[in-house]
Amino acid sequence: MLELREYQDEISSKAAQLLEQYKMCYLAMECRTGKTLTALATALKYGAKSVLVISKVKALPSIRADYDLMRPTFTMDAVNYESAHKYAGNKYDLVILDEAHNLGAFPKPSQRTKTVKALCKGLPIIYMSGTPSPESFSQLYHQFWVSSFSPFKLFTNFYKWAKVYVETTQKMVGGHTINDYSNARKDKIDAVVKKLFIDYSQEEAGFDAKIVEHTLVVSMSEWTASAINRLKRDRVLVWDDVNILGDTPVKLMTKLHQLSSGSVIDESGTHIITDYSKAKYIRDYFAGKKIAIFYVYQTEAELLKKAFPNWTDTAEVFQQSDDLGMVFLGQVRSAREGVRLDTADALIFFNLEYSYLSYEQGKNRLSSKERIDPAQVYFVCSDCGIEQDILEAVHGKSDYTYSFYKAKQHGILSF
Repeated sequence: MLELREYQDEISSKAAQLLEQYKMCYLAMECRTGKTLTALATALKYGAKSVLVISKVKALPSIRADYDLMRPTFTMDAVNYESAHKYAGNKYDLVILDEAHNLGAFPKPSQRTKTVKALCKGLPIIYMSGTPSPESFSQLYHQFWVSSFSPFKLFTNFYKWAKVYVETTQKMVGGHTINDYSNARKDKIDAVVKKLFIDYSQEEAGFDAKIVEHTLVVSMSEWTASAINRLKRDRVLVWDDVNILGDTPVKLMTKLHQLSSGSVIDESGTHIITDYSKAKYIRDYFAGKKIAIFYVYQTEAELLKKAFPNWTDTAEVFQQSDDLGMVFLGQVRSAREGVRLDTADALIFFNLEYSYLSYEQGKNRLSSKERIDPAQVYFVCSDCGIEQDILEAVHGKSDYTYSFYKAKQHGILSF
């Protein structure tokens, strides 16, 4: 049987005790610290005989590999969240929810969350995430709601819970005033759930290599700069048979976001590549390097495939390749979790989302305990677009995650 690292053995023993006492535990362990093996060891120590693991589709091969490596005595099914409904009716005595923050939508639960709740009825749960509440502590309510043993089970829905645990304010969206439930009272939440969490940081795990962030600013074509300015001014952009409208704030922001990196979708739904400047810059700047690139929009993938013919979108192929010209291309939302890219010389964000989760989880794909050299992460921004504003915005959201690894008390989470 696989020998665990000392901290994995200690954490799994504590977690098994929490399962005995509360029928749940939350492994808030930073990316690449070995959450999966720790969770499997917890299930074994708890005495589980049949385990269901629910995760992201790209993480499933790694989870199954860890199971084969450990060879525990329990049987395991591993499924992605989108297909979890197919396992309804199967008998399990423990559920492991990987990347559990994906269940945290509020104020209403997602269909995914409802499905998981049905599967978890009456069963103990191991939660796992390096970012339990990436943008608001209100994201914790529905994660625990899926459990029959939720510490908030007296509050049957989010709105009742929010009356106690949230400072509700109002904000304008699309010209309408709506309630904003993101300002949760973390001191009150902490008093209820702190006992359920075990956190562990990369620093504690002995990661020597740090993540070093760089921002590269690329001069885009004169056409792109002019197009962005015209769209901002006129809320419409027309050339040849192409029509781009920014007649609402959301549409305007989306089109500016697309144009900033060299692509756009017109009103007829046609995907158009408009500028290769970013891709050419990356190709020249990282010549001779093994790199991974995260993009946001589908058209950006087509742009990058043309610029980097030696590409793969399979992380396992990339990891095993010794080809310095190999380039991994991944859509940031699908590749930010459960994917290992630590053999890359650098990770490049070709474009950015307004998402702290994509930023934090994405850049950690380069991290591993075995890595010696600093992990180099690059944010490639246009000189005329909005990416630098997006980067500034996601940096401002970091407190929600880093609070999980501060003010620690004997290894148990303190918000």
